[in-house]
Amino acid sequence: MSRIGKKPVAVPAGVKVEVTDRTIKTSGPKGNLAWTVPSGVSVAYDASAGQINVTNTGGTVQAKALHGLSRALIANMVRGVHEGYRISLEIYGTGYGCRLQGTSLLLNCGYMGRGVDKEGKPREAQFNLPIPEGLKVTVEVPAARGENEPAKLTIEGVDKQKVGQFAAELRGIRTPEPYKGKGIRYAGEVVRRKQGKAFASGSGG
Repeated sequence: MSRIGKKPVAVPAGVKVEVTDRTIKTSGPKGNLAWTVPSGVSVAYDASAGQINVTNTGGTVQAKALHGLSRALIANMVRGVHEGYRISLEIYGTGYGCRLQGTSLLLNCGYMGRGVDKEGKPREAQFNLPIPEGLKVTVEVPAARGENEPAKLTIEGVDKQKVGQFAAELRGIRTPEPYKGKGIRYAGEVVRRKQGKAFASGSGG
């Protein structure tokens, strides 16, 4: 039996939990989430104890694997509606930057030219990225200055997977290069640097 799966999920004050058939719903100050529990796993909410118990009822290898996973996902749901999730990104590079336009994030990160759209009009940015429903993006610093002062943005939401996925997609557009560190990185991420090639001058003999 999974050691993680056996551990009850504590439900903090202000969070409501509802279990109906195979669906668990959580609601709190930050929002609402719902998830369908896979077969082989049972979920029960003990309101008096303020905890959620996840049980392996299938007995199969797959059920054992889903036991711990289900508990972890439910714990993420509870934390998400109570505190929310937040990932900060930094964009390094002269001329790099980002800004919001309605429900889209406009991103420039060093690719040649901005090009034109389908109607032949100049694009306002190299990338126009729709912000997924349920996420909030805040641009704190819109433009990078030199190689040491990055543009900064923050992604927030109740769904840990959505927040992490969108952040990973943004970082993947321009991963940090190893020489000057230009690109998109997580706040606090350490980029391993490589030394550029040194060209020695000398007379041929």
